[in-house]
Amino acid sequence: MVKNVTAPELKEWLDANQAILIDVREPAEYKAEHIPGAILLPLANISRDNLPPYAGEKLVFQCRSGKRGGMACEKITGIDAAADIYNLDGGIVAWTQAGYKVETSGKFFLPLDRQVQLTIGLSVLLSSFLAYAVHPAFLLVTGFFGLGLTFAGLTGFCGLALLMAKMPWNQDNAGVTTISCHTR
Repeated sequence: MVKNVTAPELKEWLDANQAILIDVREPAEYKAEHIPGAILLPLANISRDNLPPYAGEKLVFQCRSGKRGGMACEKITGIDAAADIYNLDGGIVAWTQAGYKVETSGKFFLPLDRQVQLTIGLSVLLSSFLAYAVHPAFLLVTGFFGLGLTFAGLTGFCGLALLMAKMPWNQDNAGVTTISCHTR
């Protein structure tokens, strides 16, 4: 079971050097806005080997709203059940709503989940129009996206999100500190 921590509790832990904060979003999301001191480790890259040393400290995972942070907690709990692991309840959204400082680039960034929603929505809309105006076979495209959404809902795995995360506009990590197997 994933343990949650509130923004005020996390702030106390960070001020007392009792926790390590790991941001599991993508590099462009992190660059656009992040909690000071958070270490970037995208969800797809999380493994025991990629974690910073955490002996005696709480590991707190954080994303935009809490979903990916919770997934990271489950992934690490399955690897190291003894670790003291938490998810920031409400993610960076809750952190900013509590009035705590974030570092920003000042540039607009569309979060990954909204990029996926926009891609699916436009694809279904366009293929529906093409099925009506050009040929009914374009309905196969809408079926493909419907199947993909159903699979993502049942399994929690979204291939389109992984693909979108690899797009160039989501890879701009100049000046961003990340942890990977190459830096250990």
